Parts: sequence; structure tokens; C-alpha cells
Amino acid sequence: MSDRHPVIPEGSQGNYDNFHFAPAFRVGNTVYVSGVIGTGADGSVPDAVDDELANAFSALQTNLEAAGASMADVVDMTSFHTDMPDSLGKFMKAKDAVLGEPYPAWTAIGCTALAIPGARVEVKATAVIPD
Repeated sequence: MSDRHPVIPEGSQGNYDNFHFAPAFRVGNTVYVSGVIGTGADGSVPDAVDDELANAFSALQTNLEAAGASMADVVDMTSFHTDMPDSLGKFMKAKDAVLGEPYPAWTAIGCTALAIPGARVEVKATAVIPD
């Protein structure tokens, strides 16, 4: 069995087939999670940024768990913000609700747009599963 494979959680096969990217990729004990946007079940972006952030971190957790990892295994995170001044404080609060010490490395990047119209935040992460 290969020590390198895509991770495709239940319900994500369509995205893998249509858009040609893996929601996550596991190489040994390291999991690379693609950027997730906090859309709702219907694919729309919630009006409230708090709901969007909760959805994004839930999606991140789903991808990690499908790879055999958890939020506690996250060692690096990058977030992209279309409205950095307005969302950064709320992002930090949502992040701290799901990630505890030791805190991962984190880079926040301001940008003008994300792949889904109306989305304000995207988050990607790398996790290392303990031996």
C-alpha cells in the first residue's frame, strides 16, 4: 500500500472528479488539507461571518478526520481573508474555539476574492499525526 494518497471524505467525490483536487492528501503521518470555505449544506455562503467560520472549521475537521487526524494534530494553518479588518478578530475567536495549545503556526493573508462568490474566509492546514 502506498504511503501517499488523496483523502476524499464521504460526499466529496464529486469535487475530486469535477475540479481535480483532493480535499486532503496524506503522505505518511502528514496531512495536507486543501483550503475550505464555510459554505452551508446548500453550497451558499451564510450571511453571518460567524456561521461561515463555524462551517469552515467543521469542514476542516471533517477532512482531517477522514485522513485519521484531528484538530489537535494541526501544526500549520493559512487563512485567506477578503475583509481582513472585519473578519480577523472573529476568525481568531473561532480558531481558538477549536485549536488549543500548543498553537499551530499561522499565516493570515488578505486577498480580493475567493473561489466562491461572497465568501470572506478560506482556511487550509497541515497536520502531523503522532506515531
